[in-house]
Amino acid sequence: MDKEISIIIISWNALHFLEKCLPSIYLKNQDIEFELILIDNNSTDGTGEYVRKNYPAIKYILNQQNRGVAPARNQGFQIATGKYILILDVDTEFITDSPLTVLRNYMEKNPDTGLIGVQLKSAGGEIQKSCLKFPSIWIKLSVRFERFAFIKNSKMLRDYYMDDFDHENVMEVDYVIGAFQFIRRAMIEKIGYYDEHIFYGPEDIDYCLRARNNGYKVVYYPKVKLFHFYQRITKRLFTKITFKHFVGLAYFFRKHKYINYPKLN
Repeated sequence: MDKEISIIIISWNALHFLEKCLPSIYLKNQDIEFELILIDNNSTDGTGEYVRKNYPAIKYILNQQNRGVAPARNQGFQIATGKYILILDVDTEFITDSPLTVLRNYMEKNPDTGLIGVQLKSAGGEIQKSCLKFPSIWIKLSVRFERFAFIKNSKMLRDYYMDDFDHENVMEVDYVIGAFQFIRRAMIEKIGYYDEHIFYGPEDIDYCLRARNNGYKVVYYPKVKLFHFYQRITKRLFTKITFKHFVGLAYFFRKHKYINYPKLN
């Protein structure tokens, strides 16, 4: 029998995160049925053995290579049965009780909402920047150097990070990061899957922009809270993954034909 909600997680050598993430999903969502799909991008840390032993009901897909974020998530889309689909990063842990029910109910009452993000917290309890304005090319360049205070505290970056907004209020936003995207299936059927030309970032921005341009709202919903043990793997300038990230950014700006702010339909 199809479940109302499908959760898609991709993992690559992240067993230490899965051991926190998976128990929290089942513990905090006992009031609703869901299916869980795990796409393993060729882990070598015992992920498969752990999942098969402890969570045999999970739909476990093992890739023979690291396919990247968008292609792996799309694999999940292809087999998900839910009316609503949660894209969830492996380095998360639920805090709020009954989050899937809360988000499902919000979607049911707000049919113009296509995608929801939630409040993410660091291990120390600080609120992370999970809802943002659409970036300009200049912002993405500046972010590389935000270790300098005069850049980090600039009006341009403060606006981008929405620093002056009350992050305890439910609000419509430009985009929410891909660590948690609760998506209406009807929207997926309209706008398609994640863009597989993007290996690692900014597939989440691209997806929210496409949602907005197809008449759907993107909503930040801080009443649901998660820990996000975020590890930025593109900070270092000279790595293979950073190069792929830059390629993805260049593709994104070229695709949407803007420099400062995208044109919205």
